Amino acid sequence: MEAKKGLPLMYSHILIATDGSELAQKGVDHGLSLAKQLGGKVTILSVGDTLASYAFGGEFATAAAVPGFHDYRQKQEEAATSMLEGIKAAAVKMGVPSDTVYIEDAQPAEAIVEVAKERGCALIVMASHGRRGLGRLFLGSQTIEVLTNSAIPVLVVR
Repeated sequence: MEAKKGLPLMYSHILIATDGSELAQKGVDHGLSLAKQLGGKVTILSVGDTLASYAFGGEFATAAAVPGFHDYRQKQEEAATSMLEGIKAAAVKMGVPSDTVYIEDAQPAEAIVEVAKERGCALIVMASHGRRGLGRLFLGSQTIEVLTNSAIPVLVVR
């Protein structure tokens, strides 16, 4: 893959992580624009929520034991697939080659780092709320976990 206008190929494959939120869209837009400018390609990743399994009965709960859990997961996957298709359509419109990945029931930070590594991505782009202090402590930060655990450069969009 050739870089446009003599730009280096260092970011020829960008992983864009999104949860479909308005804030995450800023990261998506930035990642797609960067890939277009650099003549690169993108992998767009969404990770299914693990919180529901804990909320419905703890770590050892199974889908069969929780009424409505299968429907919840199916709707979650359908929503993620629809969101990813929309982002892929935007990438196509911009002329950016893209793949989409949905991972069900995983820790987002772990999945982001693993998929970026498996797919040979040179950069991870994701958004962050930028919470500090107790807000970050109580809510956790997938962005901080990705920054801490990734050997791949991470671009955080706010």
